[in-house]
Amino acid sequence: MDKTTQSNPAAQVPPPVQPDFAAIKQRQQATWASGDFAVVGVTLQIVGETLAEAADIRAGETVLDVAAGNGNASLAAAHRFARVTSTDYVPALLEKGRARAQAEGLDIDFRVADAENLPFADGAFDVALSTFGVMFAPDHSRSSSELLRVVRDGGRIGLASWTPESMIGQLFKTIGRLVPPPAGLMSPLLWGTEAYLKELFGDSAAELRTEHRQFVMRYASPAHWLQVFRDFYGPVQKAFNALDVHGQATLEQDILSLLERHNTAGSASLVAPSEYLEAVIVKRSLH
Repeated sequence: MDKTTQSNPAAQVPPPVQPDFAAIKQRQQATWASGDFAVVGVTLQIVGETLAEAADIRAGETVLDVAAGNGNASLAAAHRFARVTSTDYVPALLEKGRARAQAEGLDIDFRVADAENLPFADGAFDVALSTFGVMFAPDHSRSSSELLRVVRDGGRIGLASWTPESMIGQLFKTIGRLVPPPAGLMSPLLWGTEAYLKELFGDSAAELRTEHRQFVMRYASPAHWLQVFRDFYGPVQKAFNALDVHGQATLEQDILSLLERHNTAGSASLVAPSEYLEAVIVKRSLH
């Protein structure tokens, strides 16, 4: 050890790891394309409807749904006669949304797009929405900047994000103990905290309104929930696939224990509330 290192303890601290966002995004895209998220996604429709109300969606407004999945917020905005563009970087999920829109006779424009590089002009939309979507984009700074960019001055951004304390937040932490996330990656659960949203949107937000809400998962049993999520929910499916037999058994038991702790229905079925943060950000007008 040289004298510089001895006299400056900070010199011993390695620099923070810079995540490879391109590689991470490629793996995430494969994760969300695996299974069939729409099976789980349709159960969350009430979140899209509630968010559309919170964001005060009005007939004729232009609305962008970012990381839309199978289109819950898109359909909710279209139910209110808005002009809706639904985007995701997984084409198969957009196809599920398109089928739902056609079944309901809703006119929605579906576009493949990355939340961190949206192919729209500055200020193109009155409102941008995202339900449990943009929170998973790896580069938080870029995705939040893109939301702000494509919304007009005085427009709104409506977000629904799982909180760190929620059942789903605990699920990701449970998975992370056995299948660690990439080094240096910021947790998506930060989006579920008001302090972090203030940090992300900063002076660009003229107003930030938040509400803690509960989404209640209703399944036949903890085992039924695990079967559905293991078969159809990409992050859970990929986690199990990454583990050996012993690791899979451990993860299965850990998840079942988590579900049982949150189950309010006893042995009759699974009724498990999971908290999320609903946020509406009003973009500051520069004029």
